[in-house]
Amino acid sequence: MRTLTSLLSRYSQDTVLASRVAQKAPVISIESATFYRSFPSSNSSKGLENPTNIPLFPDLTFSLPSSSAEPQHWAVIGQSSSGKTTFLEILRGQHICIPPRARSFPWLSTAEASLDHTCSRSPSQAIKYVGFSAEDGSMGRPRVRGAYLSARYESRREDTDFSVLSYLKGNTELNPSEGVQGKRFDEVDLKKVIEDLRLGALVNMPLGTLSNGQTRRARIAKALLGRPEVLLLDEPFMGLDPSTLTTLSPLLHKLAQTQSPRLILALRPQDLLPGWITHLVFIGPSLQIRIQGLKEMVLEVMKSGFPHVDQDFSPQEKKDNGSRTISPGQNELLGSVVSHASSYKLKGFSQEGLPLIDKMGPDDEVSKEPLVEMENVNVRYGERQILGGWKQNYNGQDRDGLWWTIKRGERWGVFGPNGSGKTTLLSLICSDHPQSYSLPIRIFGKERLPKLGQPGISIFDIQTRIGQSSPEIHGFFPRSLTVRQTIRNAWADTFLSKARPNRENDSTVDSCLRCFEAELNPASMSSKSQSNKDVESWSTEWADELHFGDLPFSSQRVALFLRAIVKKPDLVILDEAFSGMDDYVRVKCMLFLTWGETRSIGYSSDTVGNENEIKIIVSETSEKSLLGGLTDQQALICVSHVKEEVPGIVRQWICLPEAGGGCAPRFGRWHGPLEGCKNGWEDIWQS
Repeated sequence: MRTLTSLLSRYSQDTVLASRVAQKAPVISIESATFYRSFPSSNSSKGLENPTNIPLFPDLTFSLPSSSAEPQHWAVIGQSSSGKTTFLEILRGQHICIPPRARSFPWLSTAEASLDHTCSRSPSQAIKYVGFSAEDGSMGRPRVRGAYLSARYESRREDTDFSVLSYLKGNTELNPSEGVQGKRFDEVDLKKVIEDLRLGALVNMPLGTLSNGQTRRARIAKALLGRPEVLLLDEPFMGLDPSTLTTLSPLLHKLAQTQSPRLILALRPQDLLPGWITHLVFIGPSLQIRIQGLKEMVLEVMKSGFPHVDQDFSPQEKKDNGSRTISPGQNELLGSVVSHASSYKLKGFSQEGLPLIDKMGPDDEVSKEPLVEMENVNVRYGERQILGGWKQNYNGQDRDGLWWTIKRGERWGVFGPNGSGKTTLLSLICSDHPQSYSLPIRIFGKERLPKLGQPGISIFDIQTRIGQSSPEIHGFFPRSLTVRQTIRNAWADTFLSKARPNRENDSTVDSCLRCFEAELNPASMSSKSQSNKDVESWSTEWADELHFGDLPFSSQRVALFLRAIVKKPDLVILDEAFSGMDDYVRVKCMLFLTWGETRSIGYSSDTVGNENEIKIIVSETSEKSLLGGLTDQQALICVSHVKEEVPGIVRQWICLPEAGGGCAPRFGRWHGPLEGCKNGWEDIWQS
């Protein structure tokens, strides 16, 4: 077998030859540079590093050519919180470069670039970054949003509720200065971008009413109108429905082919890798580049140099309806770069350790108390239909609007394309939507407004009995709360009001903090293989010092997930709660959702030839003293666009149609975890 050294030598020669072919100056050039968030002290040269100012990507070398004989389309691969965003920031000219001249942007200083009046000489303008984390606006939203969570659903619009068209044109100020707002976009470019990104039906909508997927497209469109030389897209496929995913990738490929602009994508290992990507940068731990170069070389070297991830680094081709293999053409999406999900599969069981086929059929279920009842629900904003507007077959009769009942113990999946009304549906249940007062909806057996002889239910009663994690909550959640306060906030009336948990509740919070210290505390050196006895002795004082805003994106998602389930509410709503998490973290959260502390992930040490095989470890501690998973008295609603992010306990599902199309929603049921149902995922999305 070829050695790692020979592989690196061969591909290094290919890289040198390719670089000689390139005739023009590179857009970005970094040679043996080390970066810092602030100027390093003199102690750094003596090997005494400041723990708050560690080196970023030591001795980094990277070059993005302005043109080359063979096109270069780059993707940066790394786990959540590995430093992908920091790497993109470095490419933009941010952070301190040592030595100072090791980073340059030669193309921007050439005569050819100066002839292009659309090209800016400033790296911050010529290289645009579009991120979709909660730190960049409100969960990927531009920094134009309502003042509070339910403002997006109100019919009255304020002067600051700018339309999508105004946002694309840059008219998002009440009193703009002519000097600042004087830049005009080419109307042809504007029309083309709106058409390519399917924004035509959205241009007159207030920006704050867009779904997460629609907002993502609007932000990419805004960046393209600035005509940047390089566009950095940080996890652009996260949270998109399958149809949008398959249309966005060819669009990005078209842009990359014309180099207008040049694209660099940042992806997680489990994300779908576009087939048109030619080069990869793989980021390892401790903010270091593990390897970079041609895609085939990176994958091959990873398999040769790191045998323990041999199976992981095998791109899998995307399947069509589970039968036909699509050739990995330029516009196709390949499977995950690192198919970690396959490493967490158990033979005959789901990733949570559940049997792939339920022993008890639906006919054996007993009638339980309804928690949510919807009858003839229709939501409209003027002439625009958001939810409903269809004929639905309910109990053998065609009825108007949405009819849906959620009972105790049921586990529902809510699916549908971006903009189909999923978030609106959940806002009605949580009573964030103003129309929840007037629509025929009963929450926990009561309507919002009282009637003669029938008391209503207050917003505080609803919030007490519902636990929720969603992109909207993530965007509005205060960054100033500590990690402990974030989880204890489950017992508070509002985000900033004082929580009032009892001693037992505080003990539950401590259990959550100990179980997820490795995921919540960046400085943690905890091992996944610690015994329960060791876990109980861990201190949780770090949770009083670390703030929510200081956490990486994935850790923030974990904290909000724990906040949603910690108080054992009657109804748990997980709206894209696992989006942005790495595979291991997601599986751990799903295991905790199902079993609580009574189960944990372990690795088989006696398996010959397969070091990655995992097993579910049953705690030796009495289950009575441990925090358990969801009970049969709790209901679950999960929203996701990714198959792997659907918990194995989900059994019933509803798929909402495109808004305003008049088609009725489709309902279905699985007789086991989704991963054990053949064509189960395809059945949801069939038209």
